[in-house]
Amino acid sequence: MSKPASSLIQKYNVPGPRYTSYPTVPYWEEQDFSLELWKQTLKRSFDESNQSEGISLYIHLPFCESLCTFCGCHKQVTKRHEVEQPYIAALLREWDLYCQLLVDKPVIKEIHLGGGTPTFFSVEHLTQLIEGILDKAAIAPQHEFSFEGHPNNTTREHLQALYDLGFRRVSYGVQDYNENVQKAIHRIQPFEHVEQVTQWAREIGYTSISHDLVFGLPFQSLDDVLNTIDQTNRLMPDRLAFYSYAHVPWIKGNGQRGFKDADVPKDDIKRQCYEEGKKKLLSHGYHEIGMDHFALAQDGMYQSFQAGTLHRNFMGYTASKTQVMIGLGVSSISDSWYSFAQNEKKLPDYYARLENNEIPVYRGHVLSAEDLMIRQHILNLMCSFSTSWDKADLRFPEIPEVLQQLEEMQQDGLLEIQSEGIAITEKGKPFVRNICMAFDLRLKRRVPENRIFSMTI
Repeated sequence: MSKPASSLIQKYNVPGPRYTSYPTVPYWEEQDFSLELWKQTLKRSFDESNQSEGISLYIHLPFCESLCTFCGCHKQVTKRHEVEQPYIAALLREWDLYCQLLVDKPVIKEIHLGGGTPTFFSVEHLTQLIEGILDKAAIAPQHEFSFEGHPNNTTREHLQALYDLGFRRVSYGVQDYNENVQKAIHRIQPFEHVEQVTQWAREIGYTSISHDLVFGLPFQSLDDVLNTIDQTNRLMPDRLAFYSYAHVPWIKGNGQRGFKDADVPKDDIKRQCYEEGKKKLLSHGYHEIGMDHFALAQDGMYQSFQAGTLHRNFMGYTASKTQVMIGLGVSSISDSWYSFAQNEKKLPDYYARLENNEIPVYRGHVLSAEDLMIRQHILNLMCSFSTSWDKADLRFPEIPEVLQQLEEMQQDGLLEIQSEGIAITEKGKPFVRNICMAFDLRLKRRVPENRIFSMTI
């Protein structure tokens, strides 16, 4: 007899990575990394893939006018908008350094503006940024440009200007519509604001509108979650992110200490929010995509999931894969497939490196042959809920140990072990992070002494 969901939650709710990369950042071998190695692997990967699939750009725009206490992102809180122009100039300088390094004209497949709050920036500055980027690049035929918009400060002018520059997808952070929850996370935004910016995007012609919802927030109840989903359904966004709140105050400091640990729903209550929320989303016509994501059948992410082309990287899930992802801006992380590189986290350090004509990378990791193999297995699990080692380049010596660790999960009905692979069951989808951890050889070899990850459930 299979165990009830509540006992499975208690059993498997442990700290674990979200696997936007492998190896995860705490396991990077920074001592073996250098800027020169990053440049070498980037040029290699660019030469292999630029013409065939293009590259992705993640541009980090870190400024926010106020601090949202649930946020785990790198941000700079300020109301001084004179910070905009120097930062735009720095981003374009960084892009220029990359273009000089790569020599051939980059073909851009994806651009994503993240934050922070991208719509903190004026229309004029965002236009200057994107035009400056595209002046030195070609645009791939099936490109996807997207940005994160704050419902309180995204104007119709923002939406129109970015649409005119090729953007067709926008994501709005909603989190929860309950006023008490909004006060706790310092994110007051009425439904009417979200409704307005969603309608504007549709009227202008955006083809994919996304809303981000979060469960497990302080003071949040099951009724709050279900009410938020019902209100969201009135607007019928094309895709949804339905995230578990990652409570990591030991990492994020004062931002996540604006409420007590006891105020945050845990274990069975939190999981019920997910399970009941998921049922409601499915009843509204959404399809589950990977981990935490849902989309309507007409959305490109669902079509990518069906076609087996879904990809996951530091931007989260993307509808197509590019081998190269360049991160511009303070704290951004780049991915050449063969290595990762992170920019300086502090704005003065980021500016100083650029003033010295240096790409502002301060740490990273060069992937070993084993890393590349495990990375592919984890990507397969996160994107298609299955993986196999029927081909020699995906076999590694520790497979018997991995399968031994997965046997108990199979007994619990979370997955099926096949002759040369595994498949995650419907019941096992909420535990995909735990299943990936069985493949994480670096985590097995060095379990962290202190807690560094959020809980998996």
